[in-house]
Amino acid sequence: MNLVVDRSPSQSYGEQNEGKQTMTKGSANEQKLVRRDEDVVLLERRDEILIISLNRPDQRNAVNQMLAAGLSAALDQLDGDPTLRVGIITGVGKGFCAGMDLKAFVNGESPFAGDRGWGGICKRPSEKPLIAAIEGFAVAGGLEIALACDLIVAAREAQLGIPEVKRGLVAAAGGLFRLPKRIPYNLAMQLALTGEPIRAERAYQLGLVNEICETGAALEGAVNLARRICVNLPAAVGVSKAIIVRTLDQTEAEAWETQTDLARTVLRSADALEGASAFADKRSAKWNE
Repeated sequence: MNLVVDRSPSQSYGEQNEGKQTMTKGSANEQKLVRRDEDVVLLERRDEILIISLNRPDQRNAVNQMLAAGLSAALDQLDGDPTLRVGIITGVGKGFCAGMDLKAFVNGESPFAGDRGWGGICKRPSEKPLIAAIEGFAVAGGLEIALACDLIVAAREAQLGIPEVKRGLVAAAGGLFRLPKRIPYNLAMQLALTGEPIRAERAYQLGLVNEICETGAALEGAVNLARRICVNLPAAVGVSKAIIVRTLDQTEAEAWETQTDLARTVLRSADALEGASAFADKRSAKWNE
């Protein structure tokens, strides 16, 4: 496998890449990626946003070893590029992701990628904000990839679930402990024990999905949400995410200590004064970053 890792506006990761990038003409900040069937993870840059597309539509974007490695490499690029601020994960074709490629699993393939874990994301997601843009379905490991993201935008009719018990498996990529942190305990238990899915509209009512949209509009909805994040100070966004993630299971005393350590640099920065001044002057802030 050859992975292409550079700072180009758009690129792809795949089995037969041979280091080649595939992009159409466009501005330096926004270029479209041409799909090639052998590229299992496609990248597209829109200004400060990196769109990561799972590209195995004939296999319902099921996770095999190659896709896990590609997604892990894409997140490495997102974390390592200071000009990128938000990542979006979506799926090519009719759905987001159907979970593990069971045929590949039976043949001995591992859907793990280094310290990022299952799918190249579930154990160590990006340090930057991640949005899942869901069309059609996000089931089994597909929902667990979405749960590894910070925000979810989904088409109203999309199906979400963890049906592993129906296949004699366990949702062991984070779903069983992340899901009850986002929806009520008894409903998380129902999804886990019955394996039955729910519609995105119901998930929105429960607070699992941040925004719902009509079919076909999930990606653009996610881009709009990402742009609302990008107007804010990158350091403040990064620290805010880190505080929420790190204090989630801490006592209140531990959380205060963590928050103090992380927030200090931002609160003492010139950008903090600029933000306050811009608010008072009723103008847009001009960050130093």
